[in-house]
Amino acid sequence: MPRLYVDAAAPLTPDSDVVLPDAPAHHLTRVLRMGEGAPVVLFDGRGREAGGLLVAAGRKEVVVRLASVWDGQPASPLAVHLGQAISKGDRMDYAIQKAVELGVAAITPLYTEHGDVRLKGEREAKKLGHWQAVAISACEQCGRAIVPTVYTPRPLADWLDAREESLRLILHPATQNALQMTYSSADAALLIGPEGGISDREVALAATAGFQPLTLGPRILRTETAPVVALSLLQHYFGDL
Repeated sequence: MPRLYVDAAAPLTPDSDVVLPDAPAHHLTRVLRMGEGAPVVLFDGRGREAGGLLVAAGRKEVVVRLASVWDGQPASPLAVHLGQAISKGDRMDYAIQKAVELGVAAITPLYTEHGDVRLKGEREAKKLGHWQAVAISACEQCGRAIVPTVYTPRPLADWLDAREESLRLILHPATQNALQMTYSSADAALLIGPEGGISDREVALAATAGFQPLTLGPRILRTETAPVVALSLLQHYFGDL
């Protein structure tokens, strides 16, 4: 049964009709080729889900009539804010997609000294919309009921200044520090650098902001692989894995 995100203006309620936006409407009727009477699950991205049936599947309008509404999957008990250095091509999409699947609470793309991606104006806004769509798609696939926000890209120093999480980690291979699981944590900030690594100056800035340097072992992980491994460990010890 397809499960689709709808940014509903009104709360999802039983015995109500929801007119689907163009993207989910096209997916149901043109990609999946579903017709009237087909079952569908919708979620609003804020924690509520609803089951219903397609009652109209025309070219001009696709409508789902809701039958029941329930609370969706709860968020992980560990709220991780991922600061991910912007990378080229599909690497950033992969990092966002897998971070969402692993329960991340928020993502901020970061401009770093060794990162070679710089976005401005309309190009930045377009890319941000694309990344949020990647997060929504990941939620549809993995069963999450709350869509994490992908924030506007910002310089690393600005992101560091705003951090208040109780556990703050920077992945940095030039250290022997392993993660010590001797305490519990309800929230965490996780910093992942670009392909070229985090500069010494940025490491120092992170340390001043209360970040602990952390290695994940003897191998150097790619920028899109590192958040998958780190989030898996954090969710295992503090979250819901």
